[in-house]
Amino acid sequence: MARAYITTPIYYVNDRPHIGHAYTTTLCDVWARAMRACGEDVFFLTGTDEHGVKVEKSAQERGISPKELADENSAEFRRVLGTFGLSNDDFIRTTEPRHERQVQEFVRRLLATGAVYAGEFEGWYDESQEEYVTETRAKECNYLSPISGKPLVRAKERNYYFRLSAFQERLDAFFAANPGFVRPEARFNEVKGRLRDGLQDVPITRTNFTWGIPMPNDPEHVIYVWIDALFNYATALGLAEPDGGARREWWPARYHVIGKEILWFHAVVWPAMLMALELPLPACVYAHSFWISNGQKMSKSLGNFIDLPTIERYVAAYGLDAWRWAMITQGPLGATDADFVPKQFHELYTAQLVNTYANCASRTSAMIGKYFDGTLPCAPDGDRPASIVPGSPSWKALVEGARDRALAHYRAFELDQAADAALSIIRAVDASINETQPFKLAKDPTNLPEVGAILACCAQGVRAAAALLQPILVTKADEVLASYGGTTPRDLVRDAAWGTLAAGTTITKCAPFMRVDAPPA
Repeated sequence: MARAYITTPIYYVNDRPHIGHAYTTTLCDVWARAMRACGEDVFFLTGTDEHGVKVEKSAQERGISPKELADENSAEFRRVLGTFGLSNDDFIRTTEPRHERQVQEFVRRLLATGAVYAGEFEGWYDESQEEYVTETRAKECNYLSPISGKPLVRAKERNYYFRLSAFQERLDAFFAANPGFVRPEARFNEVKGRLRDGLQDVPITRTNFTWGIPMPNDPEHVIYVWIDALFNYATALGLAEPDGGARREWWPARYHVIGKEILWFHAVVWPAMLMALELPLPACVYAHSFWISNGQKMSKSLGNFIDLPTIERYVAAYGLDAWRWAMITQGPLGATDADFVPKQFHELYTAQLVNTYANCASRTSAMIGKYFDGTLPCAPDGDRPASIVPGSPSWKALVEGARDRALAHYRAFELDQAADAALSIIRAVDASINETQPFKLAKDPTNLPEVGAILACCAQGVRAAAALLQPILVTKADEVLASYGGTTPRDLVRDAAWGTLAAGTTITKCAPFMRVDAPPA
């Protein structure tokens, strides 16, 4: 069985969960569920990043210890996993002993290779991101943080440094040989553009705070939070443990899924460190864009921040699957930001989930109940045209073609396109019902064999679509599947194939999504 490893970034505990965290983790959850249903042995990792000066300062302001603040906010992230029904296999905290001892071991190995050295550095420091930037980049940004907009600070420190500059040629060659390493393509172009400015060595320790993992053999230095955090992907699998880790066979990651603001560390610093450690590199770093709100950057001061209580109101009003559907189909998976607009959320829910998906599943099952006492009258005929329009594909070709497209899109992390491919089957069923009008044909009893043939094909289409949508619609797709044959898919290639419904199968009435009056206030 093929193994697949997917990771979210580990989320910084200086803040509470919001739409960005929910979005990234939902993306990974949908992919993990889809790949499991395709027969892969998936390991899905998420967790919290708990060290650093910002956590230390926030804890001091509240009069508590950094560990108490980390415990509090990490627990909130864990709670969110339950709220969103996420299927992660592990949750790692950077304050766990298993992580701390392995980070120190990795740093020892880097010291032994000569990739890390003690030295002094002066440059522009972005306090909001806790990273140094080059003079060229500082000038391009008018000496302001490109993320927070706050002024960059001129800093001079004596620290331990990673010889990132020594990996310029190897990284250039790797990127040239692996054009899909960073996605989407626009993000990869940004990385390569910065690479042309040349690489400078990066600090891996700090001395201006104490809340972190001590540097091996030099405890006055604390390992830089970014270096500490990146290693979580390896420490969760135990790669620096004496036995190499019980989970080592999942390495390397198929996808590191992150927000675009942390791309540089994941696309350049992390691969260089892995090269220095002689560990295989991940297949892809996928850096999605941001959510904005009603056309503006999200801000607590503007009152347009989509925080956890706001998300929970939407889930209470529309259901978890509706939230997941909006995240997957409307989110910023590509190179541009996505706008969260309550009216659009409501219209999407009504149009796609109520009027299309739910209505199709409901009316198909209702007609089978009305005309055939809830029993599928005959086996679906895959050679039958999908509509009365000349040149329409056969039902088998249409459904299995959509299945193959959906599965290819799932594998390629094109999750919005996977959703659309699956929904295309529902649209075809709707079109067939509208064109053939079995509800009119049934008025003449002599037409019932034809009505049965039409509805058998429609029912098979509804079931196949529900199977393909199950990684996204984790509750409502199961409701439809329970009504259309009573089994949950475990193999999408097989379960979304034509012919899984047999004559005599019991079909019960279902209405998975109901109308909602208006978005929550």
